[in-house]
Amino acid sequence: MKTKAVILGANYYIGLSIIRCLAIHGVPTVAIDYSSKGTYGFHSKYCSETLIGPNCKKDPEGLLNFLIEYSKKQDHKPVLFPSADGYVEFIDNHLSTLSKYYLITQTEEGLYTKVMDKGALHSLAKEHGLLVPETVHINEENFKEKIEENIKFPCLVKPTDSPAFVSKFRKKLFKVYNMEELKEAIKRATSANLDVIVQRIIPGFDDHMYTFDAYLNQEAKVTHWVTCQKYRQFPINFGASVYTGQKYIPELYDIGGKFLENIGYKGFAEIEFKKDANTGKYYLIEINARTTNLNSLLFKAGVNMPYIAYRELIGKPLEPYAVTHDTNLVFWYAFEDLLAVRGYLKTGQLKFMDVIKSYNKPKAYAIWDWKDPKPAFMFFGNKLGSLIRKILRFTR
Repeated sequence: MKTKAVILGANYYIGLSIIRCLAIHGVPTVAIDYSSKGTYGFHSKYCSETLIGPNCKKDPEGLLNFLIEYSKKQDHKPVLFPSADGYVEFIDNHLSTLSKYYLITQTEEGLYTKVMDKGALHSLAKEHGLLVPETVHINEENFKEKIEENIKFPCLVKPTDSPAFVSKFRKKLFKVYNMEELKEAIKRATSANLDVIVQRIIPGFDDHMYTFDAYLNQEAKVTHWVTCQKYRQFPINFGASVYTGQKYIPELYDIGGKFLENIGYKGFAEIEFKKDANTGKYYLIEINARTTNLNSLLFKAGVNMPYIAYRELIGKPLEPYAVTHDTNLVFWYAFEDLLAVRGYLKTGQLKFMDVIKSYNKPKAYAIWDWKDPKPAFMFFGNKLGSLIRKILRFTR
């Protein structure tokens, strides 16, 4: 009986991509979510089991007990995969217990949560000599003077706890243009009991955003890696990847790989960098401590991160590999990319013909797969149903 893979979260394409990446190698995949509503990953032909369990945020103890009971019924410890930040935090908080029942890449409790926290990450990065955007904490002395002299406007108000902030405001940050807007943004965040920092905007369009995607083995050594360049994001300028290409940038391995090894990181990580348009230097922006939006691109480029983790954890590691050439492949999340393009055109940041020309590349799709089409049909059916309901409410 093969070791199972348990995937936490199937209502977004990240969980779906993990399921596909494992199942094509014959790994039994168990998708767990707290609701079947809109959970299109459940409809993949690659799913061996689909289970409804407690919500990791509303009932973490319930989910913990649910997972323990499931593991007890298995012949081998399953491999556990989080598909969203909330699940990463849940695993991190219960790592000592979960590791008795599941195979998990990280062994140091709290490290994933630490690198996800913007304040802690930036302190850690500076200790290891990495550049990070100039930052001011809201309780610092001479706050106003530091903003005006070092940060300048416009600037960013960013959360230290991204998942909680996104859950509350449905956006990753606030962009403010003057002191009055800054004070209002800080007030909104603190009123919701959320800690925030104020950060300088590194100059450069969205195509100055790059990623270093890597897998580190149980000895905290980089064994597999790929670098990518963002082209478009949604929301525009400060959002998630919707159109991103694989691009070989060896300098990012030198910076990011060394940093992750030095902090004892294990498993998959994606470091986001921004290249300063004026100086050409790379600034660390954030780390995603889980499988990310770009997983289908990494897979198509030849690096199957979920399967790499699975094989190592069951004691059959794959040979190291890195993509050290340009493949011309792009990741495309068509639904949000169309929304992003509208924003870029409206603000004059892109021209229509440039957008059209950009599509002339081989693609790794977020949801669509010719061999597994049902999740895409379910996704678009959900979106269409939502649109119809809005129209009906508007016409009443």
